[in-house]
Amino acid sequence: MLLLQIAESEEKRTIRELALLFDASDSDVNKNRDGCEGSSQKKSIPERFMGMRAALLTNNSVVQSLGSELGVSLLRLDELMQMNHVGLPPVDFLTSELLKKLGFQDGKIQDASEFDLLFVHIGVGDKVNDEKDRTALDEMKYIDALVGDILLKAQPGSEIGSRLHLSLLMSYGNVFEDDENSLSVLTSNGVKNSDLSELFPRQSYTMMGEVQRNDVRHHSPMLAAQWQHGVTRKDKAETFSFKEFKEHGSNLVIPADRFIHEVAFKLWKAPKYGA
Repeated sequence: MLLLQIAESEEKRTIRELALLFDASDSDVNKNRDGCEGSSQKKSIPERFMGMRAALLTNNSVVQSLGSELGVSLLRLDELMQMNHVGLPPVDFLTSELLKKLGFQDGKIQDASEFDLLFVHIGVGDKVNDEKDRTALDEMKYIDALVGDILLKAQPGSEIGSRLHLSLLMSYGNVFEDDENSLSVLTSNGVKNSDLSELFPRQSYTMMGEVQRNDVRHHSPMLAAQWQHGVTRKDKAETFSFKEFKEHGSNLVIPADRFIHEVAFKLWKAPKYGA
């Protein structure tokens, strides 16, 4: 949700997005009124969140470098099968491996787990033009199948379903000025521009404590959906798109740098960030 000051490459944008999601950005949004960076920038994820054991799974070497700085374990998706396999592993294999690392096997909760939290990053890599478009489409289908397989194994009433938290995020991609109207998270542009706008309270995502954030973008957000049986609310959105989320979703907006805190809270590793 941050304004872009200069054009940037896709690689830089990817790293900036992920750094925001991990609350590890060097942006002024993470600085207090005096311009001093918060202490969270100097600590690893386990240090910040009660020893939380986290791993980042990706085939992107640049993303792995960021994960190393965050103090999380690093795993390559294409090496999980421990054999010569090009590209992403089969969906059913990856689902089983992810659940196993979280302490679930054969539909049962195991006595111990390797990790508390897994971040799986899937991107289009360095492909260009038509090849990039085909790769993006294939990977979207892969993600859709992966989420479907996880939810199938975590049905309400099952042991996995009683303990699993799942968050799915989609990058906002390139941002254009024309998107301000068509992809705005604000309820009404008329209210925003009217003389009555000063009577409306500031939205919580525009504030950090008592300090107003100066670089919030009100359009082209990252999209996020969460599933945790008995914890997350259920809305009427049926597809993963901005239009569907705004019209039928719960329509909640949080700053990108609060995402990791929200997930850690659901895992009993952090207090509610807004409390």
